Amino acid sequence: MDVMAPATVADTTPPGGEQRSAPTPRPRKLFRRDRLTPYLLSLPSLVVLAALLGYPLFQMVHISLEKFERAQLFGTRPSQWVGLGNYTRILKDPLFWQVTRNTIVFTVVTVVISVVGGLLVALLMKQVSRWVRLTMIVAMMLVWAMPQLVAAQVFKWMIDADFGVVNYMIDKIPGVDFFKHSWYLDPLQGWTVITALVVWGAIPFLAITMHAGLTQVPRDLVEAATVDGANPWQVFVSVTLPILRPLIVIVTTLSVIWDFQVFTQIWVLRDSKPEREYYSLSIYSFTEAFGSGRYGLGSAIALVTVLLMLGVMAFYIRQMFKIGDAD
Repeated sequence: MDVMAPATVADTTPPGGEQRSAPTPRPRKLFRRDRLTPYLLSLPSLVVLAALLGYPLFQMVHISLEKFERAQLFGTRPSQWVGLGNYTRILKDPLFWQVTRNTIVFTVVTVVISVVGGLLVALLMKQVSRWVRLTMIVAMMLVWAMPQLVAAQVFKWMIDADFGVVNYMIDKIPGVDFFKHSWYLDPLQGWTVITALVVWGAIPFLAITMHAGLTQVPRDLVEAATVDGANPWQVFVSVTLPILRPLIVIVTTLSVIWDFQVFTQIWVLRDSKPEREYYSLSIYSFTEAFGSGRYGLGSAIALVTVLLMLGVMAFYIRQMFKIGDAD
């Protein structure tokens, strides 16, 4: 009698006759190494930044907790520990809140005008011919390359009460008297001049950057929306703007960081002696530290400014990581 042997191993060979091998699991060590590689590559940069910024930042924090004035700077008197006294002093000062309000309002107005103006210029660059677009890019690059000190001097001459070309042209309008008009007697007019200078210097970067983003909008999506009956505004809102939104968020955040700490333009336009109506937080900190010799108080104002900017910087870094994950 034949006895059948029990089947111990099932035959997994496919009908084709070739046996498929199971996928090899990824080694855990290699996976860990891949995760650590970005951190190892960024480590030298972090070490350099810590060396260049860590000690000055530590010193500024330390000075902000002391009564540190010219006598302490020259070593004639020892520094006096006051703890949070400098911070309490500035938070109780109405001038600090006035300067903070001026800085925030100026930043919001300047960023909105700059970003909207840059987007409009970018859209215009997309519609004009190649040679006109090239001319616009060259002109904006020249504006962008101009140092802030030089640009401020140019604007200072243009609105000069005695020899300014702006006053001369406005004075030619019938019924308008701008002869020897000073733009800084009225803080609103003075901040308008400062805003115009900052926007003039910011638009080239924003326009060129957003024009580069517009070139990445797929043409077939625009054509499909047009075929479906969408007008140019609907195409922009439904197709162009969603694709351009991450880039707009990035350049807007950068503009906030740059405009919030404006210093050179105000300092030059007001002949290195800005009135309190034209203080920004940067001007306020510099004036208290180096103008009045109250280095502890100036350091405290500078640190408060840094704390106000940390939220914007965190948002910017988060957006950068989001864009990297999307790619």
